Amino acid sequence: MEVALTLDQLAVGRSAAIAALSAPESQRRRLLDLGFVPGSAVTAVQESPWGDPVAYAVCGAVIALRRADARGIGIYPA
Repeated sequence: MEVALTLDQLAVGRSAAIAALSAPESQRRRLLDLGFVPGSAVTAVQESPWGDPVAYAVCGAVIALRRADARGIGIYPA
């Protein structure tokens, strides 16, 4: 199944399922440690006034990611 969007395209207030990580290995490990695991639910919670970073709720925590980092996370919108 093809990934339709990346996490940086998820609108605030919307949810999705994480499909895949396509980030470099060091960044991929960090994202996995933070809970961005394929199959997990993620919700865009809040955007900074300048649009970057965006806060995402995943695995019971709220994590702020820069949009450049969020581009490496493929999602299936809910």
